[in-house]
Amino acid sequence: MVNRIFLSPPHMSGQEQKYIDEVFKSNYIAPLGAYVTKFEEMITAHTGASYALATSSATAALHLALRVLGIGKDDLVLASSFTFIGSVAPILYQNAQPVFIDSDSSWNLSTELLTKAIDELPVKPKALILTHLYGQMAEIDEIVSICKAHGIFLIEDAAESLGASFKRQESGTFGDLGVFSFNGNKILTTSGGGMLVSENESWIKKAEFLATQAREEALFYQHEEVGYNYRMSNVLAAIGVAQMEVLVQRVAKKREIFSWYQEELSALEEITFMPEVAQSIGNRWLTTLTFAKTDPFSVIKALEKENIESRPLWKPMHLQPLFKESLTFLNGMSEKLFHSGICLPSGTAMCRSEVQKVSTILKEML
Repeated sequence: MVNRIFLSPPHMSGQEQKYIDEVFKSNYIAPLGAYVTKFEEMITAHTGASYALATSSATAALHLALRVLGIGKDDLVLASSFTFIGSVAPILYQNAQPVFIDSDSSWNLSTELLTKAIDELPVKPKALILTHLYGQMAEIDEIVSICKAHGIFLIEDAAESLGASFKRQESGTFGDLGVFSFNGNKILTTSGGGMLVSENESWIKKAEFLATQAREEALFYQHEEVGYNYRMSNVLAAIGVAQMEVLVQRVAKKREIFSWYQEELSALEEITFMPEVAQSIGNRWLTTLTFAKTDPFSVIKALEKENIESRPLWKPMHLQPLFKESLTFLNGMSEKLFHSGICLPSGTAMCRSEVQKVSTILKEML
């Protein structure tokens, strides 16, 4: 749609087609190839993680993480409630039981409720899937400490937070395993894809084995356990390589767009922007805010009339019918955010005048 302002559309660097042409010339179109390896190497170089595995999606990477950690039937897995379904669906793939933890004032997982859950659950949880929401780091130091003290594996769902950091350490590298997403609206995109990272080489090798149909080493096809078709194609990895070349610029532009919105809207007392944890630098994947009184759904409709895409904040997982029987530790924060918040257009190709256009509509409504 011409002149539509999208929420977070793909933004190509200009090198993607060149690298895709090289893939076609090599005829390595199927999964694996030189660009898959290069993409993994660029992720480890940027994040500081020792090992990486390119996958078909971030959800696939999370599933592999649970598999290599031995999470299985009826195991308890703690998870952020204020997140996207892809963050927690793999828990069900493993027939494990999710236990949803509410948010704190950072919008991310509450460390107070995390401790409460660990103390009160009848069985010790095996793992925690922690989401760094909208590209903003959670209270990761404290969460790492809690998990280590109780022998709980930490999986960082950094799907939205590639390029974010805490105390100069990159998102996704604090836990036992970390996961990134390259879906169509993420800060970098391969159209669809993910990445699993870890300091544990044996876990990554096991994940790679499982991601390639768990095929044993033999001249024929030998299978002794369940595997998956979870590897990234060489074509998509070529796009990823080109995107990684501009990651630093993309993070800088996302943060600039957020600052433009702040300048335009911060005088409105009814608006509160998503905070940033002290000593962290978020990638500001999406500019998100809450209204004190105004219904965010009415704002979304008003923006849509002007051909501008926006979205509500995530509907918490504990409110989803799929998880109506799940265990929860709640304080009302995520529900409050869902009913009062909005995601504004934040594409890295946006110009100042587009931010002003969006902001003008909000000012008129408020």
